[in-house]
Amino acid sequence: MGKAIALARTKGTDPSDTPIAAIIVLDGKLLASTVNQTEELNDATAHAEIMAMRTAGPEHGDMDLRGATLYSTLQPCGMCTMASIWVKIGRIIFGAGRDEVHRMYFEDRHLDTMDFVRDAWRDDLVIEGGCLPDECASLYYRPDDDVPEQEQGNL
Repeated sequence: MGKAIALARTKGTDPSDTPIAAIIVLDGKLLASTVNQTEELNDATAHAEIMAMRTAGPEHGDMDLRGATLYSTLQPCGMCTMASIWVKIGRIIFGAGRDEVHRMYFEDRHLDTMDFVRDAWRDDLVIEGGCLPDECASLYYRPDDDVPEQEQGNL
């Protein structure tokens, strides 16, 4: 997670930079190391985790990433969690969870992405939060921060 935090900081140190990073490792081999690129690519799907999966598949030579670990500085959103299920990531480890950051980072008021994992047909996916949570949460707006509405992508 330390490498993911350092990578996220290359995007910027202000929460408005959306410094989210994701790393995918399989059998000790780094397959992908990416940051959120939504603004740069004008692509709402260019989340760090999605970009990492797009890189990892070709690097691995297969879209099936069974056994791989995805490290993310922020709890993956619904889109990224579902994509993880489809590419068969084996384990997701995230830093800051939805209770440690502003609600703007999640698309739904009541649905927790952990529910996607619990309800998936797959029973071989593990999701673990709280890996260096304070260091990761410091990258983002906090729950009580007054975030300008134009920066809140979920509105």
